Amino acid sequence: MKAKWATIQVGGEFSVALALGEGLFLPRSGRGITLLEVISNLSLKEQLRMEWKNKIGDIVSQEDIIFAPLIPHPEKVICIGLNYLDHAKEIGGVVPKEPVIFGKFPSALTGHRCPIVLPKVSCKVDFEIELVLVVGKTGRYIPTGNAWNHIVGLTIGNDVSARDWQLEKDGKQWMIGKSFDTFAPVGPFLIPTEDVPTTNNLELSLKLNGAVMQQSCTNQFLFSIPQIINYVSTVVTLKPGDLIFTGTPAGVGIGRNPPVWLKPGDELEASIKGLGTLCNTVIDE
Repeated sequence: MKAKWATIQVGGEFSVALALGEGLFLPRSGRGITLLEVISNLSLKEQLRMEWKNKIGDIVSQEDIIFAPLIPHPEKVICIGLNYLDHAKEIGGVVPKEPVIFGKFPSALTGHRCPIVLPKVSCKVDFEIELVLVVGKTGRYIPTGNAWNHIVGLTIGNDVSARDWQLEKDGKQWMIGKSFDTFAPVGPFLIPTEDVPTTNNLELSLKLNGAVMQQSCTNQFLFSIPQIINYVSTVVTLKPGDLIFTGTPAGVGIGRNPPVWLKPGDELEASIKGLGTLCNTVIDE
């Protein structure tokens, strides 16, 4: 039985949960904590696994709970731009020779089945499915050969972007254009790296109102996960709970003719094979 971890909200507080069939299992020791605490405490992680395996806790329906951001308060949300050749070409960008790095404010994070809110100051909001890495071990100047030792698990993200802010403002505003509240849905589950058979061939797709908009595979990365970890860690110390969005493939709204912008009532389904499906509805501010 493979562990699939989540952070949920129960009675106004965070709790750790694990998938159990179609439901969720709330371990007795998981109340009032988040996955960040689990990642940072091996003995707590093993205690929760034991309770999950021995059913020491409560089983609830996924329909009856609220998913919180997987890591509610990470120190950093790091993003890799233009990491798929087809996406770099579709937006007219130069193919990068080194990873393109930017960030999102952690306050942009939201969870599975939580709404994406269209800000009243933008009319060009776009979608971007991404594989997201969750850092599990502190490190700086991490060599590529040791990179996977610093990643605790994988999940799904949507790098929602206000293109008018990102690309049309004077001087451009990449970080702000991607950091409006709710512009970083992540989840629904953290899948431990040891439970993922391969990371070099993960199929990913995004549907908008049931229509496939993006479809690709991580074997199309321009920069591999170890290269990303090595590059980012030459600048910043990676900490447990840090999230790294690894880039999006072609098919985003801005690359279409005519462009496709999100509107109230839209339904987004971001799926990665073996990791699940992240679902969000779009609403007006």
